[in-house]
Amino acid sequence: MSVKALAAIALAVLAAYLHAMSASFQFDDWNVIVDNPAVHGWAAWWDRMPGIRSLLKLTYVGNWVSGWGVEGFRAVNIALHLANTALVAWVVREILEATGLPCARATNAALVAAALFALHPAQTEAVTYISGRSVSLMATFYLAALLVHMRMPSGSGRAITVLVFIVAIAAKENAWTLPFAITAIEAARPGASWRTVVSRTHWLWWALVAVFLGALSIPGYRLPLERSLETRTLGENLLTQVDGIAYLLTRPLLLLQTSIDPDLAPQTHWTPALAVEALTLLAVLGIALRQWRRRPWLGLGLVWPFALLLATNSVLPRLDVANDRQLYLALIGPAWIAGIALQGLRSPRLAGGLAAALAIILFGTTAARNRDYLTEVSLWAATARSSPGKARVWNNLGFARQTAGDVEGARAAYERALAIDPDDVKARINLGTLDAPSSPPDR
Repeated sequence: MSVKALAAIALAVLAAYLHAMSASFQFDDWNVIVDNPAVHGWAAWWDRMPGIRSLLKLTYVGNWVSGWGVEGFRAVNIALHLANTALVAWVVREILEATGLPCARATNAALVAAALFALHPAQTEAVTYISGRSVSLMATFYLAALLVHMRMPSGSGRAITVLVFIVAIAAKENAWTLPFAITAIEAARPGASWRTVVSRTHWLWWALVAVFLGALSIPGYRLPLERSLETRTLGENLLTQVDGIAYLLTRPLLLLQTSIDPDLAPQTHWTPALAVEALTLLAVLGIALRQWRRRPWLGLGLVWPFALLLATNSVLPRLDVANDRQLYLALIGPAWIAGIALQGLRSPRLAGGLAAALAIILFGTTAARNRDYLTEVSLWAATARSSPGKARVWNNLGFARQTAGDVEGARAAYERALAIDPDDVKARINLGTLDAPSSPPDR
C-alpha cells in the first residue's frame, strides 16, 4: 500500500474539513452532548451503564472533560475519518484480491476507493456533524473486524473478529450487518460453495444471535426497538425504504446532493414512480447476480450498498426515511467499482486525468458542504433550499434564526412551516414565542 498516496489523501481531507473545525454545535448535538449531563463526567457515564451506545458516549465524555470545546469534538471526528480511510484502503485491497484480482490492480483500485470514501460530500454528516460520530466510530471497528477476518479467517482470528464486532455494536447498533458483509465476501471468492461459505461464517451468525439477545436485556436498546416497530407497518416500511434506498443511491451518492433532513415521506401504497425505483433496484441486483461468477468484484460491489443499508433501510421502521450518513460504509462498494473501471481504460493518462478530476470535484463539494455547517442558520438555510417542502426544516430554520436574534427571519420561517403543515404544533408554539420572549422556542 502506497504511504505517499494515503498521505496525499489525508492532506486533502484535512484541507476540506479543517475550516469547519470551529463550527457551532448542530441540532442533535445539543440534546446528545451539550445538554446531556450523562456525558459530562466519567461517574455520570458509569451511572447510566449498561446503556445504549456506551462506547460512543464514553468518547463524548472524554471530549467534554478535556475542555477543548467544539474543536476537540471535531478533531476526534476527523481523526476517525482519516483512520477509516486507511482501513478502507487495506480492507478493499484484501477483498479484491480475495475475489481474484491481481495484487497490483487490487491495490490501485483500493487507493481510488479510499480517496472517494475520504472526499465524498455525503461523509460530512458523519464527520462535521458531531452527532454523526456514532457512524464513523462504529465504522472504525467494523472495518477493523473485516480486516481481521480477511487476514485471520480461522482460529484466534475468529475470536478477535467477534470481540471487535461487539465493540462496534457498542458504538452504534447498525454494526449488526457485519455477518451479511462477511458472508457476501466469502460467497464472492472464486469457486466458493455454499457449504464453504457456511463453514467460514456460521460462528459469526451465532455471535450475532448472542448480541441480539443481550441487547434485548438492556432497556436502552429494547425500548427504541419497540417504538420503531410501532412507527409503521412492515408493508408500508418496505415501500418507504424502496424510496429511501433509491434516494441514497442517486441524490447524495451519484449526484452529490446532500441534505441533513431530506424531504422523504413514508410510502403507503404503490405509485408509478415507486414502481420505477423498485424495478431499477431489482435490475441492479439482477446485474450483480449475473456478474457474481464472471466478475465477482462487480457483483459484490453492487450488492455491497444493499447489504450495508440493511440496518437502516430494510424491515425496521425509522422516523427519518434516509440520512446521508447511512452511506458512510455503503458507498465503499461503488467506490471500488469506480477504481477498477478507471484502470480498465486503455489510456493511463486518461484514467489518471479522470481520477484527478473526480477527486477535485469531490473535494470542492465537500469543502462547500462544510461551509454550510459553520452556523445553525447556514445549515438549516441550506437544508431549506434542498428540502423546501418539509415543515420541520423550516421550523428548525426559524429556531436557528430566533436564537441568533433574527426575529423577522424566524417569523417568516415559522409561517412557511405552517403553510406547509398547518398542524405543526412546534412551529405554531414557536411562532407564539416571538411575541412572548420569556417563552423559549422548541426544535
